[in-house]
Amino acid sequence: MKWRCTWCGKPHAENDPPCDNCGHNVFEEAVVRQEPEGTSSSGTVDTGTTYVWRCQNCGRDHVKNNPPCARCGNHDLEKTEQTFDDIERDLETPGWLEVAKPYTPILVVFGVVVALFATGIISPSMIPGIGSPSPPDAPGEGTEAAGIDFELTEREVYDRLEAEREVSRSYDDDLAAFAEYYNRAIVAIEYDDAEPESVEPGDFGADCGSEVTIQPGSTPLSIDEYDDETELADDVADSLVTSAETGVTDPDYGSEGIDLHVVDGTVYLVYAAC
Repeated sequence: MKWRCTWCGKPHAENDPPCDNCGHNVFEEAVVRQEPEGTSSSGTVDTGTTYVWRCQNCGRDHVKNNPPCARCGNHDLEKTEQTFDDIERDLETPGWLEVAKPYTPILVVFGVVVALFATGIISPSMIPGIGSPSPPDAPGEGTEAAGIDFELTEREVYDRLEAEREVSRSYDDDLAAFAEYYNRAIVAIEYDDAEPESVEPGDFGADCGSEVTIQPGSTPLSIDEYDDETELADDVADSLVTSAETGVTDPDYGSEGIDLHVVDGTVYLVYAAC
């Protein structure tokens, strides 16, 4: 004969309360289910109705009447008969959409940020520690002055230097970015007594190692003396070719970058090669 707790329904081998599950002090005889005639008995004990204590706030079931609720902290637990529907409900596995729903705002923001980076609207350099260093603030103009586009001029300078060389070298945008930082740093120091951080070509992705030549500083050139990019490029290229320190024809260098900046009409030039 077997016994069960009249409160929680847990079966026990002997009539020896209290219940080791809920502490109730009354047991009752358990009913042994009889198998139909002609079949073997499995010996299964029918423990009768099973009860749980259901939180009246969130609906969580507990095996003991031991508030507060483990899920929401509510103290109102009500004794309820457990059915197969309750068991199936407890075993249901939520789909990935249901699991992801609370995180939808975070996922949307992440997707927007990825899209902004992918389309180039936001540069990785805007995030500290990611991307190339941003050029320091400096007075003057770094893109255009007196109607002359500096980027076009820089490319024309490169074309003229190529014509002077026996061994071709590439124009490296990473080196050009390094030259721009270097040029603006010179201007910021000269005009604003700034203290920009020191940088290396590698900080901009240029693979130079230790073999780098830099020609920095102001030039005797005045932007007001030029009508277009071609005239300015001719004189900038001539100044680089005639300078022994630039190495514009040195076959040991394989790439170069150029940056122009104008302050108060004076043309500042930085040439970098490696």
